Amino acid sequence: MPELPEVETTRRSFADRIAGATVTDVRLGKPLRWPLGCEPATLRGARIGAAARRGKYLWLPVGEGGLLLHLGMSGSLAFGEHAAGPGVHDHFDLVTDRGTLRLTDPRRFGAVVWSRALDAPPAATLLAGLGLEPFDAAFDGAHLHRALRGRRVAIKQALLAGDIVVGAGNIYACEALFRSGIDPRTAAGRVSRARCDALAAALRLILAQALDLGGSTLRDFRDAHGMAGSFQQHAAVYGRAGEPCRACGTPVRRIVQGQRSTFFCPHCQRR
Repeated sequence: MPELPEVETTRRSFADRIAGATVTDVRLGKPLRWPLGCEPATLRGARIGAAARRGKYLWLPVGEGGLLLHLGMSGSLAFGEHAAGPGVHDHFDLVTDRGTLRLTDPRRFGAVVWSRALDAPPAATLLAGLGLEPFDAAFDGAHLHRALRGRRVAIKQALLAGDIVVGAGNIYACEALFRSGIDPRTAAGRVSRARCDALAAALRLILAQALDLGGSTLRDFRDAHGMAGSFQQHAAVYGRAGEPCRACGTPVRRIVQGQRSTFFCPHCQRR
C-alpha cells in the first residue's frame, strides 16, 4: 500500500506541472471506493491550484472546490502530455491543457472525491481521525508519550492506527522501531518518555530518508513520472527475515501482527 513517502513523492512529481492548468475534460472508468460526488462536466474550464497532502490523501484544488485523492492498496497517479487511451485499470482521467492526470488502480480501493473545501464534507469527514504529520513541530516524544498512555495494544499497532501520527506505515514502523531499539510487541502504554523521544526522532529520520529515495516499491508503485522508489533496498529489517541483523548479526525475525508482517531483531530491540 502506498504510504506517506510514496504519496508525497507522487505529489512532488506532478504538482508543479499541473498547477495553473485548466480542466478540459474528466473521464471516469469503473467505480472506485466512493463516487466522485459531482457531475464531471461541472469541472470543465476550472483552474487547478497547488496540490497538497494530508496523511495518505492528496488534495488538488479545482475551481471552487477540489478533489481528494487516495491511492488505495495498489493505485498510482501518472501525469503526461500525451496519455494513451485508458486501459482496463485506468479509472479516472483529469484532462487539462497541460496533460492528463490518470489514476490507475487494479484493485479499485482508491478514490477521487469532490469536496467544496478541505474543511467541508466529505473531505473533512474522511480526514477527521488523522493524527499529526510526522514533520509537524508538535510531533515529538512528549506528544507520543501522552498519546500512548494507557494503550494496551502493541506499539507497532498503535503506530499503524494513524490517529497519533500519520505516515508510519508497515515498512517505516518496522524500521523506526528497529532504529529506536523497541520490540514491536511492547505494549504501547509501557513505552517510556525517553524511548518515545527516540521513536519520534527515528520516525522522522526514516520517513525523511524514504522521501529522499522516492519511497518504497515492493510491487508496482510508481510516481507520476513512472519512477520506482528505492528505500526498500536500504531497509535494516523489513523483508530480511532470517538474514543477519546489520548491527549485531542476529537473524532477523518475522512475526504477524494485525495481519501484517513485522520484522525485527530480537537482540537489538527490547521490550
